[in-house]
Amino acid sequence: MGVSGPIRVVVAKPGLDGHDRGAKVIARALRDAGMEVIYTGLHQTPEQIVDTAIQEDADGIGLSILSGAHMTLCARVVELLKERDAADIVVFGGGIIPDADIPLLKDLGVAEIFTPGTPTTDVVAWVEGHVRQAA
Repeated sequence: MGVSGPIRVVVAKPGLDGHDRGAKVIARALRDAGMEVIYTGLHQTPEQIVDTAIQEDADGIGLSILSGAHMTLCARVVELLKERDAADIVVFGGGIIPDADIPLLKDLGVAEIFTPGTPTTDVVAWVEGHVRQAA
């Protein structure tokens, strides 16, 4: 993985969820903070998201999920990264995720979860502090 230049983050909307305002807000905040952001658009499969992250030499993947399928979708993205020897890509997520599911997602390998109302400055600070730590 490249360690110079800005942090590269893929922001993705997996599954059938059709609302992307939150994802676009996060993508813009990360971009405004000097990061390179690749926004994949709506209705991406975990396979498409992982392919994009690897092709783009991404440091992180931000998943935005409002559909309720976060356990399955996040687990699959983490699993695919491991299978593709890309487990160094940090996965974080946000959206409508019940508090009870957050520790379960972290156990699966999702580094952090941001729920609605989290200030974008908090997300930016977390990404700056936790993505590409080995650099």
